[in-house]
Amino acid sequence: MTTNATPPATAATREALGVTLVRLRNEGLDIVVVDADLGASTTARRFKTEFPERWFPFGVAEQNMFSAAGGLSTMGFTVFASTFAVFAEHAYDQIRMSIAQPNLNVKIVVSHAGVTVGEDGASAQSIEDIAVFSSLQNFRVLVPADVNEAAAAIEIAARTSGPFLIRTGRSKERVIYAEGMPFQLGKADRLREGTDVTIAAAGIMVSRALDAAATLANEGISARVLNMSSVRPLDEEALVAAARDTGAVVVAEEHLAYVGIGAMCAQALASEYPVPMEFVAIPNRYGESGTSNQLLELMGLTTEHIVSAARRAVERKAR
Repeated sequence: MTTNATPPATAATREALGVTLVRLRNEGLDIVVVDADLGASTTARRFKTEFPERWFPFGVAEQNMFSAAGGLSTMGFTVFASTFAVFAEHAYDQIRMSIAQPNLNVKIVVSHAGVTVGEDGASAQSIEDIAVFSSLQNFRVLVPADVNEAAAAIEIAARTSGPFLIRTGRSKERVIYAEGMPFQLGKADRLREGTDVTIAAAGIMVSRALDAAATLANEGISARVLNMSSVRPLDEEALVAAARDTGAVVVAEEHLAYVGIGAMCAQALASEYPVPMEFVAIPNRYGESGTSNQLLELMGLTTEHIVSAARRAVERKAR
């Protein structure tokens, strides 16, 4: 993957959806889109503007939408279904029965994930969605780090048969990657070399992991940074190699700690190469209303929290 060498811009990962679907349809992919009355927020509505005959609105009825998405896919279409992450969770049974079990060609792109939904409050903050969708057999689960990686993730999903979940966010985040970068399914991206500790991060936490590595370098701690945007399949080979090379791992994610990417990484390393690990993630609680930055501070999801976790992990190596 190629990182962006220009001064960093900001964009929300959800902004990738509509424009990418329009481009892929113009390139000839047989895409249709189903919507649950949130196309303006997910940005999928841009596809409706260009291809109204391929746009199927279901209103506020995600369960019906996902069941219909499965049906449409059996007619040979590549089906994209978008809604907010928390509303996709409401339709777990329909997704399990109508998409996952028959292994159908449906791509679910959820937006407004995590606590960075902000002022909408706890009921709108999906903090368990990665665990929910990773529990579904046949699903690939992707958590892109920036808008350009989100576009690449949407494209790889469109060009790969089978069900996908792509998690996007509402908040504007730093652009890390160059436009047009490729996405490698099942591969972590090593964004920074390091020898003392590895920071494995996904989504909005990747830019914070890079900032943390820069701070740690000033303290004489060399931190490798892995972008774990491919959650399922997970790049266990890269994790084990990082554990062998650096001897300690920190996992950073905007998700519940006990059932998220950190738990998956810990399981992989426990069976192959156990090392001291620390976890920067949402503790055992629900969110609340506040700005994105206030909530990230409240939940312990900042650059400073990653730095502290890395220090602890390095200290534990010497015990």
